[in-house]
Amino acid sequence: MDNQQKQQIGGVIQAIGTVISAIANTPIPVLSDQFQEDLDLIGNVLQATGNGLIADGQIPFTLKRIGNEVQAIGNTTVIAGMVLPLEDDTSQVLNIKGNLLQAFGAGIVLGVEFDNELGDSPSNQGITIISNLLQVAGNSLQALGGKFELDHPNEDKSYSESIIFAGSWIQAVGAVISALPRQ
Repeated sequence: MDNQQKQQIGGVIQAIGTVISAIANTPIPVLSDQFQEDLDLIGNVLQATGNGLIADGQIPFTLKRIGNEVQAIGNTTVIAGMVLPLEDDTSQVLNIKGNLLQAFGAGIVLGVEFDNELGDSPSNQGITIISNLLQVAGNSLQALGGKFELDHPNEDKSYSESIIFAGSWIQAVGAVISALPRQ
């Protein structure tokens, strides 16, 4: 598999993972909490795998590669908060920090695109900018919702859950746009 194929397959895997995580963060009464947590774990594992493949298919020591690696580290941090036997607050902090790392990684890639150091066509550059802006915004909203939930443990969770829900779907839209084939 050549590097371009790795990036394309990684983009699709990342997009599938973000959609699965977004479904997991959607209030669906017929799904149990445990099933939604399991879906979220699967989604984050797919996102980390996809980001890792994207990074592996890029030229070493570029900001774009580093940005994708940081996103994968963010997903791994979220996964650690989900699977390690930790106090609820510690798990929530890892989730918040993981989402912030994902936003930071997408922001790094976004900065590279504004410089257009790789000479992408204007349409490809625009798609990458839009998709990464959406992912930065989505991950940031998820972190904000998690922080609100952490800081207000005795309040109704519907406000924080709605922020996380919106952020999850915004991130998913960005990842799907990023995975679309380009000329």
